[in-house]
Order: sequence, then C-alpha cells, then structure tokens
Amino acid sequence: METLTDWIFHLSSAADFEAAALRVFGFQYDGNAVYRAYCQHIGIQKEMVKTLSDIPFLPISFFKTHEVRTTEFVPELTFQSSGTTGMAHSIHFIKYADLYRQSLLNSFRHFYGNPVEYTFLALLPNYLEQKNSSLIYMVETLMHQSASEDNGYFLYNHEELYNKLLHLRDKQQKTILWGVTFALLDFAEKYRMDFPELIVFETGGMKGRRKEMVKEELYAVLQGAFGVHSIHSEYGMCELLSQAYSVGDNIFKTPPWMRLCLRSERDPLDGSNSASTGVINVVDLANLYSCSFIATEDLGRRNGQGIEVLGRLDNAQLRGCNLLVL
Repeated sequence: METLTDWIFHLSSAADFEAAALRVFGFQYDGNAVYRAYCQHIGIQKEMVKTLSDIPFLPISFFKTHEVRTTEFVPELTFQSSGTTGMAHSIHFIKYADLYRQSLLNSFRHFYGNPVEYTFLALLPNYLEQKNSSLIYMVETLMHQSASEDNGYFLYNHEELYNKLLHLRDKQQKTILWGVTFALLDFAEKYRMDFPELIVFETGGMKGRRKEMVKEELYAVLQGAFGVHSIHSEYGMCELLSQAYSVGDNIFKTPPWMRLCLRSERDPLDGSNSASTGVINVVDLANLYSCSFIATEDLGRRNGQGIEVLGRLDNAQLRGCNLLVL
C-alpha cells in the first residue's frame, strides 16, 4: 500500500479522491474483519460498491467495543479518547507513527504554512493528565518541527503563560496557543492583552467544569481577552488520522485527502451527502490501517465551502442512529 499512501497526499481532483476512496474501501473490506462484518451485516458486499456514495460508514462507537484494524500489526501508537471516569473509551491503534505525522504536517502546512516558523504553546491541563491523547501527540509533533526555544505546556500557571505571550508579542514571533475551553476561559477571567497576530486554537472540552456556552458567546469572550480578531479550531478525534481546520468562523475545511459529508438524521445509512443539515460522516483516506469511513455522532450544517459543526447528537438521536450493531 506504499504507492497508495504516496498517492493519497497528492490528490488533485474530485475524480482522484473518489478513485483513491474506492481503492481504500477495497483494501479495508478485505483486511479489516470488523469493517467487513459491519458491511455484510447491513447487506453490502464488496462488489456492490461502485461509487463513493456506495461506501458504508462505520459507526464511531465501534472503536469503544471492537479493535478496528486493517491488517494484523503491532501498533506503534495507541490513542485513547478522553471521557468521564467509568465510561468506555475509544481506542485507535496506529500501525505507523510516520503516517500520522505525514497527515498532520501536510495538513498543517496546507492551512498555516511551515511549522518551523511558529512557537507552539499549550494550555491543555486535562489532556496532559491523561494517557495516549492524540491531541497531545499532535501538539508535541508540531513543537518538534518548530525552531523556537519558547515552545511549552502550561497546566494552571496562567501568569507564566501571560508573560510568555507578552514576550512573544514583543518579539513579533508567530505564535499558536492551543487551549481546552475551560482553561482558556479561566485565563480570560484574569488576563487581557492585545496580541492580534496570535492564533488561538480552542479545542473544546468543558467536561462539567463550566456552564456550556454557545460558540458566538465563547469566541467573543476569548477574542476580547487575547485581542484577536478570530478564534481557530480543529476538527479531529482519536479515531481519525487527519484534522479539518476552522480559521476563525467555525466553518471547517479539510485537506485534499479528507472530506466531511452529511447524512440524514433519520437514516444512518444515507451516503448521498445531500443533506444541508445532518450528521457528519468523515472520509479520512490517511486512516489506511484502521477505517477511513467513519459515521460520527456530531451534527453539522453546510455553509459555503465547508461544514459548520453544531454539536453532539442528543441521546434520543443517538438511539435512532445506532440501531445497527454487530
């Protein structure tokens, strides 16, 4: 599959994307027992899939109950989802760490340029306190690419972060701050600055630490605290190998080997991608040795050239979308 790996990161058209998706589907149908069993359970045989819209999407909940692997391998990385103690966690087995890094760095360069030019700061206390976080691995990978000596993590030492940001602003250093939502809000209650060149990435995650806020209200608070014109975000998860990015409007765009599709809320098998508002399906062709076709539990709305992420399905909607189990 090395030639397919090379091809995936050089797709230049919709026709290329569909051809690659069909090849990946065939590879995963043959080599992934869980995905093949799911396809057969819903009445889909390999030879029936002729177009991208024919490809079934595996419910993301399977990562909590099954080992979703394409081919047999000893993983170089294992990612685990965050969650409340006692809850089942998703586990994603990564065959090749280098494939993850390729996807991450190619995607970052596609949207933001060369990571060597940036300083990366991380206000991610809850993620640092858990093991096997894909977000922490992503930030560490970017830090290792950076030429800056100022990269660093911050737990609850907000004054140190504030002083570091002022220092980087005065140096006119390109800087990205990754922050979990509740920690960014804690910081915003104590400190204000005017750093319009700063890129702030809000990664989500109230986790019961604060009252939930609508995005517009949250972003207004953070923009005021940091003196920035917009708040950025990335749409990724431990079950994926790639990320979509929002450059400040909560509208997510994907790199060429990834696509966000919308399925009907009433039909979990809808593959038409014709809904204007619906549940997000993800095609992540870099996720070769896991599953590239994942049905999430997130609501989205088509907006211009991207997808606006509206939030999670509620329990009633989830019951309607998860009627199909092995």
